Amino acid sequence: MSDKRTIEARIYERLSKVIDPELGRSVTDLGMIAAIDATPVAGETNTYDVRVRVELTVEGCPLSQTITNQINGAVASYPDATLIPSIEVGSMSQDKLTQLVAGLKAERKQNPFNKPGIKTRIFAIASGKGGVGKSSVTANLAATFAALGYDTAAIDADIYGFSLPRLFGVQSQPTNLNGMLMPVTAWGVKLISIGMFAGADRAILWRGPRLQRSLEQFLSDVWWGEPDVLLLDLAPGTGDMAISVAQALPNAELVVVTTPQPSASDIAVRSGLVALQVPMKVRGVVENMSYYEHKGEKLRIFGEGGGARVSEQLTHSLGYEVPLLAQLPLEPELRETGEAGRPAVLTKEGALRSDGIGETFRNLAESLMRLPQ
Repeated sequence: MSDKRTIEARIYERLSKVIDPELGRSVTDLGMIAAIDATPVAGETNTYDVRVRVELTVEGCPLSQTITNQINGAVASYPDATLIPSIEVGSMSQDKLTQLVAGLKAERKQNPFNKPGIKTRIFAIASGKGGVGKSSVTANLAATFAALGYDTAAIDADIYGFSLPRLFGVQSQPTNLNGMLMPVTAWGVKLISIGMFAGADRAILWRGPRLQRSLEQFLSDVWWGEPDVLLLDLAPGTGDMAISVAQALPNAELVVVTTPQPSASDIAVRSGLVALQVPMKVRGVVENMSYYEHKGEKLRIFGEGGGARVSEQLTHSLGYEVPLLAQLPLEPELRETGEAGRPAVLTKEGALRSDGIGETFRNLAESLMRLPQ
């Protein structure tokens, strides 16, 4: 037999395991459980109606159903009595929300990825020129990390040519939590992009300090939690954003994307050589559009050898090995599926594909995580 007070205390303890999907903290730590009331059911042995009052951070929170389902499960699966859950959902008072956000900001106070002991692996995906599929590589690599179970975040740092929202099918804006932004989650990846604010049809003309401030805001004003992996989709070339990334994230690791033809690979080398001027290490090269498979034959439409050339030249110039990590095929499905809002490495259910392209990206992700920091 149980008693009312024991049940209420143990339910509160069980709810400490329910995690808010956006903030990455338990609902009890966040002060979201306003009340728990267990009432014995008349005529029933060891059976209780349990009312749980939940206060969400924002009214109409898009993930409220997820939180409610988890709380229902925690109550209904209580092993020592029969509990009938009743969840009442409301929102925090303005004072309580202000206090919560102030506490979260106080923990962080600055760029959370630039402090001692950070566990997050940060990969900046770069290219010498546009049109080589850098954003597609970033989107599919991020989706792969998420499908493999890594807590994954991605920043669309291509301020002028943002494309991650489209590749992930994102049409919503980040939730503004009293001045702290919550990234939009799609296909398991936490995302932020200027395109979520400006609209994909508006040109962005930013230079210098304003450009650097945009990255600082993405890092400091967004609640990322502690992801295992952070990917940055850089603008093509070796301009302001690459320097800003190096200044804000000196622990970032560069991955250079190229295509096979010399006109692309020669320029790609320059984007890797930025590591001579900033404290970023080049982790490797990805050759995109390497071949088109037709009736069992690999057709080298754009020539061949570009990825190997970039790898060799960067290895020679930088004085350490810069491997060719992957050669990705030219697949119309990568473009078609991506433009429809789903990274092509994923099935419609969100699982990692088990065929060639899925295995290629799995191997790429695992290779990057095996490299020592």
